[in-house]
Amino acid sequence: MVTYKRILLKLSGESLMGEKQHGIDEKRLDEYAQQIKEIVELGVQVGIVIGGGNIFRGLSGAAKGFDRVKGDQMGMLATVINSLALSSALESKGVKVRVLTAIRMEPIGEFYSKQKAIESLDKGEVAIFSAGTGNPFFTTDTGSSLRAIEIEADIMLKGTRVDGIYTADPEKDKTATKFNEITYDEIYNRNLKVMDLTATTMCKENNMPIYVFDMDKQGNLKKVILGDKIGTLVRN
Repeated sequence: MVTYKRILLKLSGESLMGEKQHGIDEKRLDEYAQQIKEIVELGVQVGIVIGGGNIFRGLSGAAKGFDRVKGDQMGMLATVINSLALSSALESKGVKVRVLTAIRMEPIGEFYSKQKAIESLDKGEVAIFSAGTGNPFFTTDTGSSLRAIEIEADIMLKGTRVDGIYTADPEKDKTATKFNEITYDEIYNRNLKVMDLTATTMCKENNMPIYVFDMDKQGNLKKVILGDKIGTLVRN
């Protein structure tokens, strides 16, 4: 039996680069689509938010002299490109998908509303939420938290390159130890960089649990859905 019936899956744009230095690695994209297909076939309702850092990141643009608002808007468009790529990969595997955008851009995607999103999920479609929140100064982590709360997901799954939350960055500190479970307050107190503060606070205040796990290992998404404890659970 599945542990979660409706999820919001947050994927990072950087992960889509795979072995490349920029853009989209078709092999990684196909692997993600396959993992998502596996849980759809289990009857799980899936909403997805993808970052755009593999194409353009608003904050890094601002650091190089871009106007912050325009930089963030460019970042939003980058998430739309990634969303279209993932929707195409899923459709090629026979999965029904709907792309919803936080900024009007028909016919590329439908303008987001909670009603449309839930109708889509109830029909068994994967709903991909692109363009962040539609506003500058908000990250895709915040967009993910917002959409997870809006669609009344059981949990927000944050697929990353590491297998959970550690006391320090495990790629830099070999003595870092992993948490199997941690509270939002402990994340604040330890100043852990799980998500930005706005996103973390939204999840805390709306009692939305987060599960951080390694999405780059084939089969891990299905393991999480079936209840295997391979990552870190964050909750109140």
